[in-house]
Amino acid sequence: MRILMFIGVFFILVNCEDKQSRQKNSHSVVDSLSSKDIPVKKNTPAKKQRKFPKLTDKNAMEFFLEYEKENKENKVRITTDFGTIDILLFNETKFHRANFVFLTKQKYFDNTQFYRIVNNFVIQAGNSDDVAIAEKRRKIGQYLLPTDTKRGYVHDRGVISMPSSEIENPYKLASPYQFFIVQQQGGAHHLDGNYTVFGRVIDGMDVVDTIAAQETDGSEWPLANIYIRKVEIID
Repeated sequence: MRILMFIGVFFILVNCEDKQSRQKNSHSVVDSLSSKDIPVKKNTPAKKQRKFPKLTDKNAMEFFLEYEKENKENKVRITTDFGTIDILLFNETKFHRANFVFLTKQKYFDNTQFYRIVNNFVIQAGNSDDVAIAEKRRKIGQYLLPTDTKRGYVHDRGVISMPSSEIENPYKLASPYQFFIVQQQGGAHHLDGNYTVFGRVIDGMDVVDTIAAQETDGSEWPLANIYIRKVEIID
């Protein structure tokens, strides 16, 4: 009888000790977790908001109407592989001036190319076969500008003008990302009335002539790429 009672007491003590041990071990596991072991939900960075709207045919004119009021700069410097060309932008062609100033401040023209050269006619720029340039255009937006040809400006030698879009349109709407400089002696007046003259070269016509003299292929693309390294606002 005493033996049975002893055995019963032994099992009770063992069960109590095991229960306490399990509880202690359970607490020790939780207590051993440091703060660095607990996963913390990281905050997703806020999406960067655009400073300007993505431009379209519907909002571009209204945008530039407001933009030109606060951005009155009218001189730019085009740095090329052959030197610099300084341009005076005409205040009278305000939408085209504002467009060029806007794209300059967005650094769109940096690393674009003179992609069409016709000696004793024009050099044309603002495009490239680089996908990075196409991505810049995608982010800024796709839009066209109406011609503005009744300000008294004609296609004399040294003027900067805006070509029509490659998309067929009856009003010769201008491609805002491209421009050409008339290099022809005596001007290219057969272009008058069809394309918007919005500035003129005030320094660097020797650079224009040098670019125009470069060898081209059958599609008037220079055999050696001619880059615009940067376009910047100047005083």
